Amino acid sequence: MTGDSEDPNDDEQYHLAVGPDDVADSVLLPGNPERVEKVVADWDDYEVTGEHREYRTATGTHDGTPISVTSTGIGSPSAAIAVEELARVGVDTLLRVGSCGSIQPEASVGDLVITTGAVRQEGTSKEYVREDYPASADHRVVSALVAAAEELGYDYHLGVTCSTDSFYAGQSRPGFDGFEARDSDAKLDELRQAGVVNFEMEAASILTLASIYGLRAGAVCTVYANRETGEFRTEGERKATKCASRAVTYLERMDEAVEEAGVDQWHAGLSIER
Repeated sequence: MTGDSEDPNDDEQYHLAVGPDDVADSVLLPGNPERVEKVVADWDDYEVTGEHREYRTATGTHDGTPISVTSTGIGSPSAAIAVEELARVGVDTLLRVGSCGSIQPEASVGDLVITTGAVRQEGTSKEYVREDYPASADHRVVSALVAAAEELGYDYHLGVTCSTDSFYAGQSRPGFDGFEARDSDAKLDELRQAGVVNFEMEAASILTLASIYGLRAGAVCTVYANRETGEFRTEGERKATKCASRAVTYLERMDEAVEEAGVDQWHAGLSIER
């Protein structure tokens, strides 16, 4: 067993450059660092608390609820680093927010996809646990995201997401000069027939690691591309971030209802009236 050679101190995380006092219990996880400014634009207040490489963190309040955001960069390897280091500083709730490509015709450009579980077609989570371990979203987070989408009046779809390591070949897109990965069309058809709703690149690893570590996690993405119709537009980018920020407020109310009722888990019989 080797020593902790890559964990120089307990006060500030090596990659994220944050400590326990720099983040709230709930953290939104966009990929693009530039999206952080768009996330916090809807909050009551915020301050940047960490910035290093692709990781930018800000903490503030939304509708009076403490909340943070940390960008993860593209893909599961860097997202897993964010989950690891946020867990180390005490975070208990993680909400992936971003964009995705739909593979079902009804999930139109500009709609939201709220992930219930993910196909682990990426390599990062496989380095943590066996391949048949499920990547499942926390039921409370899914419920909070649905409530937020309903309140905001956004069109949304619930379902299984496929997370990949490749934007091109892994998502059955042609590569440079028309290159096509082996069985590309067959894999896409199989996912469609199985009812998988969308492609993206981080949810599976975030959900898997959160489950292993006893955290709660979920994902909501805005559809930018519909692979069935051929439509592609960067439309409705802030829908996912607004939905996730609102969901954090719902989660706080759900937690309060659980505590007041003296039960262990949130369930539909508990009220969270505004």
